[in-house]
Amino acid sequence: MTLQQLRYAIVISEAGSLNKASEILYVAQPSLTGAIKELEKELGIKIFNRTGRGTTLTVDGEEFIHYARQVYGQYETMMAKYGYGGNVKKKFGVSAQHYSFAVKAFVEMVKNYGTDNYEFAIRETETRNVISDVAASRSEIGILYLSDFNRKAILKLLNGNNLEFHTLAECKAYVYIHKSHPLAGKSSITLAELEPYPNLSFEQGDSSSFYYAEEILSTNEYPRTIKACDRATMLNLMVGLNGYTLCSGIICSELNGDDYAAIPYEADEENLNSNMEIGYIVRKDSIMTELAKTYLEEISNYLAEQKIN
Repeated sequence: MTLQQLRYAIVISEAGSLNKASEILYVAQPSLTGAIKELEKELGIKIFNRTGRGTTLTVDGEEFIHYARQVYGQYETMMAKYGYGGNVKKKFGVSAQHYSFAVKAFVEMVKNYGTDNYEFAIRETETRNVISDVAASRSEIGILYLSDFNRKAILKLLNGNNLEFHTLAECKAYVYIHKSHPLAGKSSITLAELEPYPNLSFEQGDSSSFYYAEEILSTNEYPRTIKACDRATMLNLMVGLNGYTLCSGIICSELNGDDYAAIPYEADEENLNSNMEIGYIVRKDSIMTELAKTYLEEISNYLAEQKIN
């Protein structure tokens, strides 16, 4: 097994086809196919199912790719620090659920360090990818939340991936809507009042789970739902369809604009409120870089300005 084979397998799993992976890697498809066949033979497992539509991971392949990302991620981290005569830019990555404050802190950190000597990456992504990115060293920091509903499942998943969770802020649920929404003038909003309008939530992929939902109170019954993949689309749906989402209330108007409002969610006997504990995840065995410390300091400063603790 070689690092090159690991990289090939990882890229194929992300691209979803040998053709696309071949283009990304600049490797002829027959060579790519041969390398994977040799790897599968050595491991004694089948990593990919190959069909006319592309490639998908087998059950064994899912597990293998999980470990492959960890190994290759550690290799990239080591090479960034020690390799290539020290001429390679140092890398720092963050993976986060869709939080504007996480992006705001990232912007301030990049301004602080500049891009001459550093290569930065921020990934707003699905919950499971936040976890797998940090576990595989693709990102040093992950940003997600815990609630009474998902805490046990998420913490178990983190522990299984040698990750630990640290709290940044605790808050109740807010209703996030455009200022043109019929309910925008209210001081608080009940679930009954929201019933005529579509509930917006972020899609969590093929292996979605209630425990992966980014929105607090995801177990409530919503008669109208629409899923989106990115924050810009979510905001557009709020404008065009009077949609709403349930969030932390920690909103960065500098990035999202001033045309949106976060209004406290008003609980009732059947639809209670819940604590939302937002935090960051890191690998248990990692030593935090100065970049990571600066990033978390920027988040803490922003939350303090918002009077969130």
